[in-house]
Amino acid sequence: MSQTSINSPRIFWKNPLAWLSSLWEFSRPHTIVGTSLSVLALYLIALATVDSTVNLENIQYLLIALFPCLCGNVYIVGLNQLEDQEIDKINKPYLPLASGYFSQIQGRYIVSITGLLAIITSWLGGSWLGITVVLSLLIGTAYSLPPIRLKRFPLLAAFCIFTVRGVVVNLGVFLYFIHSFTSTSFLVPEVLILTAFVVIFTVAIAIFKDVPDLEGDQEYNITTFTILIGKKAIFKISCGVIIFCYLGMIIIGLLSSFNINQPLLIGSHVALLTLLLWRSQRVDLEDKNSIAQFYQFIWRLFFLEYLLFPLACLV
Repeated sequence: MSQTSINSPRIFWKNPLAWLSSLWEFSRPHTIVGTSLSVLALYLIALATVDSTVNLENIQYLLIALFPCLCGNVYIVGLNQLEDQEIDKINKPYLPLASGYFSQIQGRYIVSITGLLAIITSWLGGSWLGITVVLSLLIGTAYSLPPIRLKRFPLLAAFCIFTVRGVVVNLGVFLYFIHSFTSTSFLVPEVLILTAFVVIFTVAIAIFKDVPDLEGDQEYNITTFTILIGKKAIFKISCGVIIFCYLGMIIIGLLSSFNINQPLLIGSHVALLTLLLWRSQRVDLEDKNSIAQFYQFIWRLFFLEYLLFPLACLV
């Protein structure tokens, strides 16, 4: 059953720190970190492609890309919370809208402002960045907003997530950087490898994210893969997808002739594969907290890839 919020909305000028804390939660910190690292990784791979290093002249392009991407991130996750407020009172009662720390009106203002900022500032960076951000916002809107609300359909919901995280962001932002550095647009094998990895890895995120939310999704008739085939099956599939990704990177490290540090690529992914196998043995699928912690662990593995792969391209 839905729960009534017992907290009063926080007002910025009355308690700025508390309001900013709620804004941070509203922004879904793990997605903010993921977006930031993905943009940074693509910047570094683009620098490696043109044999350049970080300097004051080119770091401006990183900042130009980062701001609209973060605004777009807040728009997408915020819109989802606006539409899922009642469900979140069961699944995620700590979120600002579900807990009452933000009102619906506050949420709408934040989503509207960040959406507009994302669109306006992205086009200041040129067509590649503008197209990337606008396309991401359109998919994010279709994911959450009725009457389309693609999150009602498991396959389409997963498609939205890995399309934005995997394809649109990686290819679009890289093309923005490479065009900014060279005035031409082209892709390199390294970014295609990273894109393929992220697309497949994001499948694990997309299907596992609903495992902790089983109770609320059932009550509000949201069909997810967890409801269709069960927690245990989703857990095994998610782990299998990530294992496949790591084995793929190890094989690429062994066989490829690309300009990648092979020992670093192989060694880091052997270590991550070992860590995944160890951590997966400690998940209690009957404990919601244990499931939620493992979901955050999957996101941390996602973060690490955006650090390790560019490093392997640079050194």
